[in-house]
Amino acid sequence: MKKNNLLILLLLVTSFTFAQGYKIGDKAINFNLKNIDNQMVSLSEYSSEKGVVVIFTCNHCPFSVAYEDRIIALDNKYKDLGFPVVAINPNDPISYPEDSFENMKIRAKEKGFSFPYLFDENQEVYPVYGATKTPHVYLLNNENGKFVVSYIGAIDDNSKDASQVEKTYLSDAIDALLAGKKPEPNLTKAVGCSIKAKK
Repeated sequence: MKKNNLLILLLLVTSFTFAQGYKIGDKAINFNLKNIDNQMVSLSEYSSEKGVVVIFTCNHCPFSVAYEDRIIALDNKYKDLGFPVVAINPNDPISYPEDSFENMKIRAKEKGFSFPYLFDENQEVYPVYGATKTPHVYLLNNENGKFVVSYIGAIDDNSKDASQVEKTYLSDAIDALLAGKKPEPNLTKAVGCSIKAKK
């Protein structure tokens, strides 16, 4: 009886943790999602990298569109330094057809995405992370083979105009990790469209 109660309690705690999403210092579990080239991509494939920049984004959201060039620039700058970008579309394409897998392929080709653009088709990954917006950033640092969440939030402080950015939160966080330091701040508010869950 005690074992059963303990098991139920453990399941409740685990469910609560995932419902809340990742916090700074949490270890990210592996995912396996389909890329726009129809190949499956896992987080574990990046075990030789210093870290991974996971960005939940999509096609239709004007905030995501406004950040596309900045995300490409971030990947071009930091991929060779060991922090590649992995973009994930978490949206339900029935609600927003523009975010369908086929349209993801089209958009990535139009913009020349230099990074994987994965489809969270069953909406299993974004709730684990706790992502609520597009775009929503999770910077993972590879610590002895485990990906540890080191920064969560926005890419920078101006979603409307890249030329008016004053605080480059994500770049600063990656630079801190490359220098062997902890990001400061390590948590900012993601600004964007709400993620479209299946009804």
